[in-house]
Amino acid sequence: MLENDKLFTSIIINFMKKRKVWFLTILFTPILMISLITGSSHSLKAASSLGKDTLTMITSPDYPPYEFYNTEKGDRQIVGFDVDIAKTVAQELGFQLKIVESDFNGLIPALQTNRADFAMAGMTPTPERKKNIDFSIIYYQAKDTIVAPKNSNLKQPQDLALKKVGVQLGTIQEENAKKIAQKVTGIQLKQLNKVAEIIQEIKSGRIDAAIVEDAVAKGFVQANPELAFNVIPSEKASGSAIAFPKGSSFVEPFNKVLQQMKDKGELEKLATKWFSQTTSTTTVSSSPSKGGLNLDFSRIIPDIPFILKGIPLTLLFTLLSVFLGLIWGTVLSLCKITGIKPLVWLANAYTSVFRGTPLLLQLALVYYATPQLTGYNISALEAGVLTFTLNSGAYMSETIRGGIQAVDKGQAEAAMSMGVPYSLMMWDIILPQALKNILPALVNETIGLLKDSALVSTIGVVEILRSAQIVGANKYIYFEPLLFAGLIYYLLVMGMTKSASVLENRLKQSE
Repeated sequence: MLENDKLFTSIIINFMKKRKVWFLTILFTPILMISLITGSSHSLKAASSLGKDTLTMITSPDYPPYEFYNTEKGDRQIVGFDVDIAKTVAQELGFQLKIVESDFNGLIPALQTNRADFAMAGMTPTPERKKNIDFSIIYYQAKDTIVAPKNSNLKQPQDLALKKVGVQLGTIQEENAKKIAQKVTGIQLKQLNKVAEIIQEIKSGRIDAAIVEDAVAKGFVQANPELAFNVIPSEKASGSAIAFPKGSSFVEPFNKVLQQMKDKGELEKLATKWFSQTTSTTTVSSSPSKGGLNLDFSRIIPDIPFILKGIPLTLLFTLLSVFLGLIWGTVLSLCKITGIKPLVWLANAYTSVFRGTPLLLQLALVYYATPQLTGYNISALEAGVLTFTLNSGAYMSETIRGGIQAVDKGQAEAAMSMGVPYSLMMWDIILPQALKNILPALVNETIGLLKDSALVSTIGVVEILRSAQIVGANKYIYFEPLLFAGLIYYLLVMGMTKSASVLENRLKQSE
């Protein structure tokens, strides 16, 4: 057994030396390709000094009219009240403006890791937030409202007693709702990631009301006539401000420009432009819904090209993750069958960690921790591919190990007796048969990665599902864009399944 281990180690070393250039080329070419394809749209550059040419703004573009995507004709341009203010400030300070996106609850972590120079998303300064980031002066005063079904008589905070109330996670409305819950007995709070999800929960009857900012509530009520909103009297003034990394040198110059815009009436003009315009589509019915889903796919027809643009990115992410995951899974599986205890232990420990922790947690750690640990400002798509490669490699390693061990031992013994080196035997005899045996399992893993690719939307990648959610936020609707996205996923999965079936039949014919 010891001689076999030494022989295996010697063969592996020679094998890796001969194939080192080939292996590194396969490993790093996809990463380089990702950087070239996505560097301009997904890379977040850290603030360094006032002498640079471009400012990076991070936002959550699912909050019209503050910031949202202009989805008409497939355009992927973020527009809105905050965006116009940011462009004006950047121009006054002599900078170009670059806009990147994230979920709202990812904005503060992005600032803390210097992924952006500032954030704008209708964010209200609070004492808790000020401990971690800096804020500009208030540029817009906002009010909270209670959104509830008409005739529900939920108009004041005291009316919410013993009711279920929805709020957006990480917002000032969540904090204000908690304060109301301390004064009004029996309020049950339900935190969700997006306002559109909260509105849908009201329509589904799962919650009784929601606390939403007035400018946003107007659009949703206009698009859903069965709902109504009432302003909550505020004990103290609150409003929106620009957020910066702690100790940022941009706070003072930004404040000067904002004050100038206030004095000249420019902020008021922008508020009038965005908050007074019709935020819902012209196809919205003016009468309350009569129950059911009330689907109207004609409302998303102009935005279909926008959703379809998420397909190439989803496929790129999936194929790269499968390709790199297969390579990494093969390496892990070979380590598990070597009989060398340290390698076996490390491979098993790795598999245990990545199979035993949530994928979303791994994604967040890779995306937010990499810049701090390595200094490399990894893009959102790169972080997604790396995370899914590491995760899928752990699962694939067990599948590949089972496939290798399923190959008749007699073939390995025959190859060894003929003097075939171990590395060539594995490469030319064992692995091809193992891969053919596990092809259905690999197809299932690929399909799983395709569907799980929706998780990268949490760090700002606009793939299929994120595109559909953006359209829903812009149109103040929920089901139509999601059902259309589901159809796209189904067709892609059926295409993969059919292709795999054809490949499997051809392999059988070649036997």
